[in-house]
Amino acid sequence: MSTSSPRHVLVAGAGIGGLTLACALRRAGLSVTVFERSDALKWVGAGLTVQMNASAALRRIGLCDEVAQAGACPTDSAILKPSGSALTRLPVTRIQEELGLPLVCVHRARLQSVLMAHAGEENVRLGLTVTAFHDDGQTVTVRLSDGSSVTGDALVGADGLRSVVRGALLGDAPLRYSGYTSWRGVCPDVPSATPGLVSETWGRGARFGVVPIGFGQTYWFATQNAPAGEQDAPGETRARLQSLFGGWHAPIADLIAATDEANIIRTDIHDRPPASRWSRGRVTLLGDAAHPMTPNMGQGGCQAIEDAVVLAELLAGEGPVDAALAAYEQRRLGRANSFVTRSWSLGRVAQWESSAGRFIRNALFQLVPQGFAARQVRALVRDAE
Repeated sequence: MSTSSPRHVLVAGAGIGGLTLACALRRAGLSVTVFERSDALKWVGAGLTVQMNASAALRRIGLCDEVAQAGACPTDSAILKPSGSALTRLPVTRIQEELGLPLVCVHRARLQSVLMAHAGEENVRLGLTVTAFHDDGQTVTVRLSDGSSVTGDALVGADGLRSVVRGALLGDAPLRYSGYTSWRGVCPDVPSATPGLVSETWGRGARFGVVPIGFGQTYWFATQNAPAGEQDAPGETRARLQSLFGGWHAPIADLIAATDEANIIRTDIHDRPPASRWSRGRVTLLGDAAHPMTPNMGQGGCQAIEDAVVLAELLAGEGPVDAALAAYEQRRLGRANSFVTRSWSLGRVAQWESSAGRFIRNALFQLVPQGFAARQVRALVRDAE
């Protein structure tokens, strides 16, 4: 670079996207400071799947193998009926070997720990929220929740679904409720589970996912059509889940029973309609702040990882900061927004309640050949590289 000192990038949010960006920026020789509203990065949360397209992005910054070691690589993936019979299957091992990339199921905290080690704890300031910013055309100054200010060359809002940076940059458009709520949990592995199988079971307005994440643990999630804002009665979450899913195939009832009530997280599922822009001047957005999506394609965190790697590569160039952010938006906006739309549509179909709708849905998915699904995965990875 032509400047005497590396660019200093300010990042709001130490989630998966913000920390991946910090790793990528440091690898590129840039300076970074991440502001995280939580007082500590605790061992909380549930699991996620690092799809092969995200593994391809992580490989570009030297983290693919380390992330794979933090989780588990499944051998098979399936969408099932509540009886346990398959609607569709994907031969994961064969595709991983063909592409030379892992699909990694991992506890969010383990992934976060890997990213933090490479981002550098000294570059992450906890207990601070970016509350406002000012872009004077030469630098960006952020105002923090403790009243202090920090100046840098660019600001990246990676502060999630309810991003403060997004609100100031694009306005506070309301969230879009999907029509269904979710429960998530992590529990010890149970003997009734099929080793190496990642599955999602589709019923009447409800689904249940099973994701082995290694280290003797399984992540599971469930959805049900429900009014927004509804809550479970205290101490009755497991009982409600057993009434909804206890009659479905193994190991669903066993997983619910093996999970501590206090560790089950309930969250309504929201996204936002795709935005037509993410950037202005020296400020841009990343991950859920830019393109929050429903989790139906497992691409929320994966697209944040892709965002981070592309943005770091462009900021490491010699051109002006605003041009780098504009190029980032041009490269990433269409791809990420397509996942917002496709994930929303898939969720609507997966949550169908009517008998006729479920019959059509199941019949269509049973007709999809494995070869077609495998081609989709290959195309997904190719477009990420």
